[in-house]
Amino acid sequence: TSRIHFNTFGGNPVSMAQGLATLDVILDENIQGSAKSLGAKLFAGLRELQKKHHLIGDIRGRGLMCGVELVTDRATKAHATAQCAAVFEQCKDLGLLIGKGGLMGNVLRIKPPMCLSEADIDFMLEVLDVALGEVGRA
Repeated sequence: TSRIHFNTFGGNPVSMAQGLATLDVILDENIQGSAKSLGAKLFAGLRELQKKHHLIGDIRGRGLMCGVELVTDRATKAHATAQCAAVFEQCKDLGLLIGKGGLMGNVLRIKPPMCLSEADIDFMLEVLDVALGEVGRA
């Protein structure tokens, strides 16, 4: 029995043109290099927040993709699940959309778009500072 294999988007010239245009923008505007340097700024800012807010247990990730693990006690690494949910909601109320996850629901997920600016990172860090401060005092 002969079978016919096909691909819905295979060989579509419009899709190919879009893909090439996207790659051109990524290369021409040095989007990857920018994401690397902005990621360094983001991680440096998060480390400064870690010094100030004892809820931050660990910061991990690469580039612009990072996770901020919240704990109630850095020594025991007890999960700050309720506090993470509260920080998540407070950030949303202040205009910052981030994610939350982790097996215990205690990790803030930060995955901004690669077109992020330094001003966006400053805003993100300011909002996290406020939210962590308010939840940490509660």
